[in-house]
Amino acid sequence: MVTAVQPRTHTTASALTTVRLPSLRHFGPQWYATVMGTAIVATAGAGLPVDVPGLRTACTAVWALSAAMLAVVLTARAAHWVHHRDQARAHLVDPAIAPFYGCLAMALLAVGTGTLTVGQDAIGRRAAVVTAATLFGAGTLIGLAAAVVVPYLMVVRRRIGPATASPVWLLPVVPPMVSASLGPLLVPHLPAGQWREALLLASYAMFGISLLATLIILPVIFSRLIRHGALPLALTPSLLLVLGPLGQSTTAVNKLADAAPGAIDAPYAQGFGAFAVIYGVPVLGFALLWLVLAAALVARAARRGMPFTMSWWAFTFPVGTCVTGAEGLAHHTGLVALEWLAVGLYVLLVTAWAVTGFRTLRGLFGGTLLAASRQR
Repeated sequence: MVTAVQPRTHTTASALTTVRLPSLRHFGPQWYATVMGTAIVATAGAGLPVDVPGLRTACTAVWALSAAMLAVVLTARAAHWVHHRDQARAHLVDPAIAPFYGCLAMALLAVGTGTLTVGQDAIGRRAAVVTAATLFGAGTLIGLAAAVVVPYLMVVRRRIGPATASPVWLLPVVPPMVSASLGPLLVPHLPAGQWREALLLASYAMFGISLLATLIILPVIFSRLIRHGALPLALTPSLLLVLGPLGQSTTAVNKLADAAPGAIDAPYAQGFGAFAVIYGVPVLGFALLWLVLAAALVARAARRGMPFTMSWWAFTFPVGTCVTGAEGLAHHTGLVALEWLAVGLYVLLVTAWAVTGFRTLRGLFGGTLLAASRQR
């Protein structure tokens, strides 16, 4: 009996190893999008210009969820690099996957922003500032590295034709814009004078880095759509990624305007305030135009059988940046229409997050999501 049981136990253990390790092999950097999409629900909800009982408590709970998700995904990705280094290196030179390394930086920064916005209700102000500053430093360094390294590898390691242009190409260049939104929140916690001014202007410089890179990439994406038609069905949700730099830049200029009076001399501080509206209104207008165009193409793809993939997370964070952008403009202009716009977009964000999150959990625990990843 003992001899019969031992081989069976060994076989079972081997089978478990075979099932678990290959699934981790396909756990790519796109999973950081789940953290970003969750964190923005908390941040955007806390800034809504309406008083909803229990909303801030709910946002704090969602922030805690995003922090836990960040820890889980970071651990899984570290294990991926340890056990499947060949696959991880292959991802770095794969033009379809490499841009998602920008999501690592944005996940850190999104959770950091949520920590200062609502997380301090749970962990205290001092701990929130230290945590947010740490995440800001790590996210900014990784984001700046991704903005250089990923495009470099795409240039020297692959010959990419115009027909392969994708909104995913924006992912490595958006992180500095997210840093430009979190940096101003940390400005008041620095000593007055040079330190505050340095962080304010550094955040403004990162705004410029991301904005100019976006202005280079956006025409290529639109040209690809016009010349080669709609994206493949599975990639259609990625069209919403264009909203990311648009909404995030609108958010950034408003946050910079809020922080400027305590960090820089009066003429420049007033200029930051004026620029927030002068820049933010037309850019948010274009974001709404793109949202309608992308929604029409997504509806078309859905009618043709668009499958569920991780690209559905593009329905969350980019839309969330438009919510925070509208909130900032509403604050600086006092326009009620912008307040209602923020509320309407937030309802869309929460709906997209709930549906995408449910489909992700079902695919993850059902084994179909990671199994499908092996074929993409």
